[in-house]
Amino acid sequence: MPKHALFGLDRLTRTHKLSAAGIAAAGAAALAFTVVPGAEAGQSTGQATAAHVQPVAFSSTVGTAAQTQQATIAKQADASAKAGKAEAAAKAKAAAKAKAEAAAKAKAAKERAAQQTASRSTDRAALPVAAKTPVKTYADNLDGWIRQSLDIMAAKGIPGSYDGIHRNIIRESAGNPMAINNWDINAINGVPSKGLLQVIAPTFQAYHVDGTSWDIYDPVANITAACNYAADKYGSMDNVNSAY
Repeated sequence: MPKHALFGLDRLTRTHKLSAAGIAAAGAAALAFTVVPGAEAGQSTGQATAAHVQPVAFSSTVGTAAQTQQATIAKQADASAKAGKAEAAAKAKAAAKAKAEAAAKAKAAKERAAQQTASRSTDRAALPVAAKTPVKTYADNLDGWIRQSLDIMAAKGIPGSYDGIHRNIIRESAGNPMAINNWDINAINGVPSKGLLQVIAPTFQAYHVDGTSWDIYDPVANITAACNYAADKYGSMDNVNSAY
């Protein structure tokens, strides 16, 4: 082969290489432009990427964040509702318990009061009559002695009145419970009349009334025994108008 032909071939080869490189670069650029999604005529690769790739990625990120936030809010609302229901249930349970305890206390108090009332009634029923009835007091004088004797006489069924007893006492002893007759026939016989109604010892002992003293000079015992004797002999001390 002639030398010039080799040189020409050599020159052509470098030129061809340069051309081929340019064509390859252009083809790569065209290929890159073509494969970008959404690339249209007149759009550059950067424009297509900005128009189609970036908005899609941004929209996806924003949507995911919003969904996450909504899910979080929903969970918080659900948890708050559950907590509110639990608190309301606990309050209702506590109120019911307090009400039940109050009812139990009221019932127990009522039962205690009923038991105490029944106990007092039982205790009172067990007391003797003397303990149930207030003790009546009498003056320690002629009026008190007569009134006490009349109460005893009424309990024993012995008749007599205040006026009849008082009238006979004044005539017999002038109201002196220690009076004694040392001059009449009874005194001569050794059994003088004694006390308010001038009763001799045998009569006092025979007509003594239970519950009174055995002392013949005791005012109440003397009056009661004398009235018991007068009721037996005259119907009542009211019927006695002289020595008896």
